[in-house]
Amino acid sequence: MEERKGLVHIYCGDGKGKTTAALGLALRAAGRGMKVVIARFLKTEDSGEVKMLYQLPGIVLLPCKKNFGFTFSMGEEEKKEASRYCQEVFTHAVNLGQEADMLIFDEVLAACNAGLLTKKCLEAFLDSRPQGLEVVLTGRNPWESLLSAADYVTEMQAVKHPYQKGIYARRGIEY
Repeated sequence: MEERKGLVHIYCGDGKGKTTAALGLALRAAGRGMKVVIARFLKTEDSGEVKMLYQLPGIVLLPCKKNFGFTFSMGEEEKKEASRYCQEVFTHAVNLGQEADMLIFDEVLAACNAGLLTKKCLEAFLDSRPQGLEVVLTGRNPWESLLSAADYVTEMQAVKHPYQKGIYARRGIEY
C-alpha cells in the first residue's frame, strides 16, 4: 500500500475563521484516529477551545506559557524574548510532528511577518517534513513562496464584522 502524502494547507486573510477552520480539520482528523499536534503563536490560554482541546484524545495542544501582547506594541527586548519563545514552540512542535499525522501552526504567519520566526525556518521545515505529515498554517499575509509551496490556500475575507459596529470580541464566539 502506498504511503499517504501529507499536504500543506493555508488559512489566511483578514476575515474571522482561520483558527476555527484549522481546529475543525484537527477534530475531523482526530475523529479518524489521526494524531494531531497544535502549536499556537501569539495566542493566550484564554480561549474557549483550549480547555476542550486538552481533553480530546488524539490531539496534543502545546500550552502557551507566555503572553507577549500585540507585536506592534513590543519593545526590542520583548521582541527578542518573543522570538526565542516562538522558536522554542516551533522546534517543540516540529519534534512532536515527527510522530504525528497532522501539525497545525496557528498564527505562524503573524509570527513570521513580525520577524519572531524566520520565513526561511518555516519553509525549510515544509521542504523537509515527513512525507505523510499534513501541515496547516494560519494567519494573515502569506508570502509568495509560501503560497507556491501550499496545496490548499483558503482566504477568509472580512465582508462584515460586528467590530465595525463597536461590538468587541465575545467570549465563546471570538475567543
